[in-house]
Amino acid sequence: MVAGSDSLLEEGSTADVFLSYSRTDQKAALPIITALETAGYSVWWDGLLSGGERFAYTTEQALENAKAVVVLWSKTSLTSHWVHDEATRGRDRGCLVPLSIDGSDPPLGFRQFQVIDVSGKKARSGTPEMQKLILAVAALHEEGFRLPPQSIPASKPALLTRRTAMGVGALIVGSSAIALWQFDILRPARTLSSVAVLPFANLSGDQNQDYFSEGLSEELRTSLSLDSQIEVAARTSSNRFKDLEIDAKEIAAQLGVANIVEGAIQLSKDIVRISVQLVDGKSGKEKWSQRFDRKMDDLFTVQSEIADLVADGLVTNITSLGKPSKNRFGGTKSNRAYDAYLRGKALYNLAADEKSDRGALAQFDAAIREDPKFASAYAAKSRALTAIANNYASGSQIRDLYAQAVKAARTAINLLPDLAEAQAALGFVMFNGQLDVKGAGEPYQKSFERGFGNADILSGFANYAARTGQFSAARAAVARAKKLDPLNPAVFRNAGVIEYCDRKYATAFSPFKTALSLNPKMSGIHQLIGDIHYLQGNLAAAKTEYTAEPNSLDRLKGLAIVEHRLKNTDQAKIEMAKLIAKFGDNSLYQQAQVLVQWGDAASALTMLERAYQKGDSGMVLLRNDPLLDILRKQPIFSKLLAEMGFD
Repeated sequence: MVAGSDSLLEEGSTADVFLSYSRTDQKAALPIITALETAGYSVWWDGLLSGGERFAYTTEQALENAKAVVVLWSKTSLTSHWVHDEATRGRDRGCLVPLSIDGSDPPLGFRQFQVIDVSGKKARSGTPEMQKLILAVAALHEEGFRLPPQSIPASKPALLTRRTAMGVGALIVGSSAIALWQFDILRPARTLSSVAVLPFANLSGDQNQDYFSEGLSEELRTSLSLDSQIEVAARTSSNRFKDLEIDAKEIAAQLGVANIVEGAIQLSKDIVRISVQLVDGKSGKEKWSQRFDRKMDDLFTVQSEIADLVADGLVTNITSLGKPSKNRFGGTKSNRAYDAYLRGKALYNLAADEKSDRGALAQFDAAIREDPKFASAYAAKSRALTAIANNYASGSQIRDLYAQAVKAARTAINLLPDLAEAQAALGFVMFNGQLDVKGAGEPYQKSFERGFGNADILSGFANYAARTGQFSAARAAVARAKKLDPLNPAVFRNAGVIEYCDRKYATAFSPFKTALSLNPKMSGIHQLIGDIHYLQGNLAAAKTEYTAEPNSLDRLKGLAIVEHRLKNTDQAKIEMAKLIAKFGDNSLYQQAQVLVQWGDAASALTMLERAYQKGDSGMVLLRNDPLLDILRKQPIFSKLLAEMGFD
């Protein structure tokens, strides 16, 4: 279709794409418009304007309503105020897709986004650069991909893994941020089917075997995720239906999937019996079922058989499903090592207390003793060590635990460089444990690239990106995480954190409330809502929220701040004394927050310096914590940001 020939939008309709360019470059813009329209997207460009239209009003409405703003940078558009204004709005709305039509670099303020170079013959239909453009636009539309007629090869299936440490994600740290088109280019070319794997029932009559059935369910999710044409609901959302009397149709509707996999496991001496069935989510009818009786030493083979059979049931007429990697299970062929690993994961996923976390660590060590080359066990060990350091250690113990966590993660990476959970574990401990922003950058990026189908990595990335000011990438990541894990309160908490960090307080309330509806006892949310009320001057509401916060560190910090503002200085001092008595040097960052709000900026800066020297993980909040805004022009504050590697 020739751009503009039959593509006029109906009156009052909204274009999918807003195209911003210099009038001088109209000839170069036409192939871009054609490619987008051929892919099925409606495009607004100024060639659609008829005589007498209110140009400014029409342009503004199209710019505000389009889901993607495609900007053509060139020598002429670099000097266009119109293009600058439109690009700025696209950037601020988080939907900017920048192209270069003559090799020009974008102007200052837009160089954090990687530009798709469509200069010369690269703008022709079907080139890799034009395919990237279509994928970039697709990322910004809620209904998934609309593919052009040309064949776009599927990306290489990533070695997707399990729950990532402490919600850790990925970030490109340095001179360039993740552009939205980069973010989406990593996902499969298209998804042909979706599935949720429910926790397999344990029919052994022994609750101590629950870890085995739950672990096998999770490994089946991982196996299915290796097929780029299947979208797999994440563990947290799927596990919410364990032991609930809800039919498959209702579960499928709540999770937004087309199919449900459910099963049961019975262990008897050295024999395992696995029954599995695939259910149509719309009709509730069984599509396929099978029973497997195997010796325990055939466990990996059984898992592979189940995954392949379920995939066959989901994706018909597809012959290139791909075969299981020998490293699918994190690099081990030892059933004893794998059994210890599953036990450790079950304890770690409880997130109950120090006993369960240290018990998980002991199981991961046992797995490593059985198989010293078991990469996933080393990655899991790193996660457990980090959790213990963050929550239960003090003084020199913290640094020692972090050092062990780094060593374990690096060992996992040396064994399996493509293991996303290993890269994620290293990135997290380097950032949160060693406060090394730049050093954490590479493993964060690699974990994101290799774990794009993992909701925990996506959600963690969204949180990390928000803390470092990458709000467009953060919003895109959390949107994808919501799709994969729609019933996970942590995903919605992170969605609220993004808006909080971007100072969009009104927008933050909704995801925070959703998170609390899913888990009323979730920590950190009441404190954040209290911070918003406090910053907006609603002190009574702030105090109510702080009081409701289950995490005592956050609760005491909030109460010390708000009581002082309410002129209850004696009570504020009492709350601060409780904070120091209970947490000591592990609360240096929170003490600095309190001192700032008490009006003692000098002491607050001294406290932040101590927090950095002590390796207080609270310092990762430094870059965009609104409670510290009054300090931002202070040289000491700027020095701390620079030393940590924040840009």
